Amino acid sequence: MHNQTNTVAASRVHEKQRAELLSRAVDSIGQADFLVDLLAWLRFDVPFFGVLLVLLDERKRMHHIYDTVQTDYRTNLDMYLDGVYQLDPFYTHFCNNRYPAAMLIRDVAPDRFNLTEYHHRYYRNIELLDEMAIFIDLQDGRFLFFSLSRRALEQRFRRRELETTQCNLPLLASLCRQHFGSSSYSQENLAGKAEEQRLEYALERFGEPSLTPREHEVAVRILKGHSSKSLAREIDISPETVKIHRRNIYRKLVISSQSELFVKFLNTLG
Repeated sequence: MHNQTNTVAASRVHEKQRAELLSRAVDSIGQADFLVDLLAWLRFDVPFFGVLLVLLDERKRMHHIYDTVQTDYRTNLDMYLDGVYQLDPFYTHFCNNRYPAAMLIRDVAPDRFNLTEYHHRYYRNIELLDEMAIFIDLQDGRFLFFSLSRRALEQRFRRRELETTQCNLPLLASLCRQHFGSSSYSQENLAGKAEEQRLEYALERFGEPSLTPREHEVAVRILKGHSSKSLAREIDISPETVKIHRRNIYRKLVISSQSELFVKFLNTLG
């Protein structure tokens, strides 16, 4: 009986602390402290180390809003924002589905994602162990994309933590729509930022004019981390045909490895 009483008391303290954090986030809507308070509320239920928040406009271009990336890793973040985000499994999933959701990287990444040059240069270099994405529909054609991360030596996100985040989505969305619906985040105010960051659809033009449309399809999926078998299923061709396309791509672009293919893509970003 004594243990049960202690459990109930601890649960009440937990809920009181959670309610106080939520109240703080509500009170700071429209103010500079909103994101700090909102993230403190999110972190209370599902701990995470790092966060990147971007806004995706009606054309699916990415606008930087907030991050906790350390100074040593700013170059990696700049590379991501300058167009490498087009290789992000979360971004690809969003472009194909475009709906509010919370998801884990392991549920949406291609089968060879961990072997890609993108994974090596971005995930490993900034010491990410695991990542959860949250997409919030602002109901004006724009979405918010929260990337929550954990570092090496921390535990991966658990299924129950994903489920908790999914349960919090309606409330999170309501808070974000109240805050990000302000004039500070209007299309006009963000347009200049897009030009400064040179956010262009480089992936759609990658390999032009050397590659055929089919070779372009194959090259993009190689960059994203698909194996020959996975790639074959994606575009409905045989694995042997994939290998032929891969050889032709490397020959036409005068390269001999996936890392060189990635460098070619980086060069298209300007």
